[in-house]
Amino acid sequence: MAMEMVISFPGGARVDAAYGDFVIKTDQPLSDGGEDSAPSPFMLFLASLGTCAGIYVLSFCQNRGLPTDGLRIRQSAAWDPQTHLVSRVKFDIDLPAGFPKKYQGALVKAAQLCTVKRHLENPPHFEIERTLGSQASLLQNPGKEVVLKKSNNPMVSTKVCQKREKGA
Repeated sequence: MAMEMVISFPGGARVDAAYGDFVIKTDQPLSDGGEDSAPSPFMLFLASLGTCAGIYVLSFCQNRGLPTDGLRIRQSAAWDPQTHLVSRVKFDIDLPAGFPKKYQGALVKAAQLCTVKRHLENPPHFEIERTLGSQASLLQNPGKEVVLKKSNNPMVSTKVCQKREKGA
């Protein structure tokens, strides 16, 4: 099942993603040339990890009638100084007083089911395409064909769409 988001550029260093009835706004911090008017895309990525684990934890508790008052997840990330990438993400689940001991291990397993986390463990293939003009007009024009070029990187397939006359 394919899903589509439309990414737009409303000005400055802001980048928005529209999906269904939602618009997810991002910006860069002041130190990176933004206005700090919204979280950066990377902070939203990290938040998606925590909120994804959170929905699994919440659902686990709700399905069993377990208390959620005082329940929270604290998330931290460690950076690799050489790669400048996150090398470890840690979730600490703070349980409310009196949380049943028999469910504590299963609650951790529920958090590990997070779909975002599982996508990082089994990453999708990324394709980045560049289309000159309207993609619809390129693909619907019978006198033109689309030429695709692929990247050598197995994780990223870069496709460059070019207009050219058939037979050229």
